[in-house]
Amino acid sequence: MAFYDVALASPSKDVSPAQHTHSKKETSKEWQAPDCPPKPENAVTIAVSSRVLFRTEREQKVFEQKGVEEYLQYQVEHENEPFAPGPAFPFVKALETVNSRLREMYPQSEELFDIVLVTYNHAHVGIRLINTINHHNLFIERFCMTGGSSPIGYLKAWHTNLYLSADAEKVREALAEGIAAATMFMPEKLTEVSESQLRVAFDGDAVLFSDESERIFKAHGLDKFFEHEREHEDTLLDHGPLKGFLEALGKLQKKFYAKGHRLDCPIRTYLVTARSAASSGIRALKTLRAWGLEIDEALFLAGAPKGPMLEKIRPHIYFDDQMFHVEGAAEMGTVAAHVPYGIAQKQPCKKSTNA
Repeated sequence: MAFYDVALASPSKDVSPAQHTHSKKETSKEWQAPDCPPKPENAVTIAVSSRVLFRTEREQKVFEQKGVEEYLQYQVEHENEPFAPGPAFPFVKALETVNSRLREMYPQSEELFDIVLVTYNHAHVGIRLINTINHHNLFIERFCMTGGSSPIGYLKAWHTNLYLSADAEKVREALAEGIAAATMFMPEKLTEVSESQLRVAFDGDAVLFSDESERIFKAHGLDKFFEHEREHEDTLLDHGPLKGFLEALGKLQKKFYAKGHRLDCPIRTYLVTARSAASSGIRALKTLRAWGLEIDEALFLAGAPKGPMLEKIRPHIYFDDQMFHVEGAAEMGTVAAHVPYGIAQKQPCKKSTNA
């Protein structure tokens, strides 16, 4: 599995562009202001690194080989050349598709996805980023250009619900501060995803739930794990780092349900877990129900590979705490994100041959 350094074709029809753009409408004689982004406290805020939203490998090489001054000069000289889409691009476009539907049904509501572009870049690079955003018809008004400083404090100020980055260390910092975060990976082949429905897939243990049960398995083996889950099936699992993000998705889903759009809701969620249904699935389902969370589809794979199932689901993003599963998903064409949380981070994992 490659980490950002493989070709990602610019999708010709990933998702329909949002109804709001930054440009003047050709059919209108007067300029119309674009929709204002929602207040952070009302929105579901998704902070995305420029390195996962766009392809920046060439620029990164300039920085590494020639230093920051040459890098900044290169960016200024190429500021009218838009970046190509990166691994988070289809996910962000899908968020905007959901926003378009929400604005149609709730014109005055600020319960929307709000996308914040986060970058360590100097402000000089901002012009190229803005040009790229306008080129791709993205609605991203909020930028956080830190000039090399850590963005974590800003993420908290934005009330961030999810942070996606190429920097694993910054992702760990965000998780330590209680912010849902993941390191994005890109598959070597890209599976076509839905243009009209946002699909988000989650692992269970150490992602939606705590790593309590996984610790039992690592320390005592599978039989003891099954025994522990049967004995505690009525005891709720503690929350994991991405529980809050699933809650935020569920809150927006209910707005569609309230208007009679349960069956054609543009948000769909999946639980894809290595747990066995009969032996250990009941505790997971009871926990989700007690939390008041609906998961649209639950796949209990009993240890089978996740990649083939994810290939059928075709999610815009899949979250897992184990690199073994992230790599398996990427091999089958799924955009996967690693959540570096829990006991699995202390275990050796298969090394990617292309990393």
